[in-house]
Amino acid sequence: MASTFGTLFRVTTFGESHGKAIGCVVDGCPARIPLSVADIQPQLDRRRPGASHLTTPRKESDTVTILSGVDRGLTLGTPIGLTIPNADTRPHDYAEMEAVPRPSHADFTYAEKYGLRARSGGGRASARETAARVAAGAVAEKMLTACNPVEIVAWVESLGALVAPRPDLLSITRADVDATLVRCPDPSTAEQMIAAIQAAQDAGDSVGGVIACVCRGLPAGWGEPVFDKLDALLAHAMLSIPAVKGFEVGSGFSGTRMRGSVHNDAFYRRPDGRLGTVTNRSGGIQGGVSNGEPLLLRVAFKPTPTIGKAQETVNYEGQPIRLEAKGRHDPCVLPRAVPVVEAMALIGVMELWKERCACVR
Repeated sequence: MASTFGTLFRVTTFGESHGKAIGCVVDGCPARIPLSVADIQPQLDRRRPGASHLTTPRKESDTVTILSGVDRGLTLGTPIGLTIPNADTRPHDYAEMEAVPRPSHADFTYAEKYGLRARSGGGRASARETAARVAAGAVAEKMLTACNPVEIVAWVESLGALVAPRPDLLSITRADVDATLVRCPDPSTAEQMIAAIQAAQDAGDSVGGVIACVCRGLPAGWGEPVFDKLDALLAHAMLSIPAVKGFEVGSGFSGTRMRGSVHNDAFYRRPDGRLGTVTNRSGGIQGGVSNGEPLLLRVAFKPTPTIGKAQETVNYEGQPIRLEAKGRHDPCVLPRAVPVVEAMALIGVMELWKERCACVR
């Protein structure tokens, strides 16, 4: 399996949903950067299950341990090993589903590819794996902020048919996002989203939506044409997240409904003498290279595939069966996926920073 992302800044995750632990190895960090558990744990706390009634009731502290690569609070320049224990595992919840590939889950495809699969919780296909990504993203953020003033903030933009107004991309903070349970910074829309999630939960069903993310402070000139464009790198990062089915930058698909005269971002001279764009429909990327404007991306998440509502399907032998999935699952992954999107954006940007440093040398 391709469990490693990146070339110069490499993140490898390991572990299964109901195994003893999950974790990651982060390679390519500079030496002598201050790093401690306190730099990583806050993001894991934002992602951890059981934090509110809108998420899975699975209780995990997601307490991270630094195994290697750090000595006396400073990175050594060697691989950083991180581990997160799985404490609240219940593999017996999945016993009745061993013979049935869950609709829209990875059970069938993993069985076809490998000849077997993890018997409980989806194994590597489970969203539990993303905790390791969040830990690695926190490491990347620590490295980046020590070298560049890059800020990355994600939020829930839409849920089902509910769409929140766009916040100010230059000022929105994680505190603004975390002010509501659903991590939508618009209080009025957030209330409607919470009600929609609760309604789906009560019906044994699930809902999907879109997470938006802004990267501020990214200098112009980052990205490697032609096949390693900045937007291609970020698409790779985001589409690797469980449950993600779509990705767009700037105006995205809505730009197809505009004429070029409307869509084009005209340039102007900023007070500091640098060029900027009057509008930002390019989303901060032109020709696969950053242009210095806020980088805006959106990530589409499907409804959680494992639901309690009865579904008519078949088992592995093709025999009809009525499936009512057990286990503990999020009725909507969006609130907990916000730090995951931030993490993958940070890991991608860190890869670019390493490429930039290599070019300068």
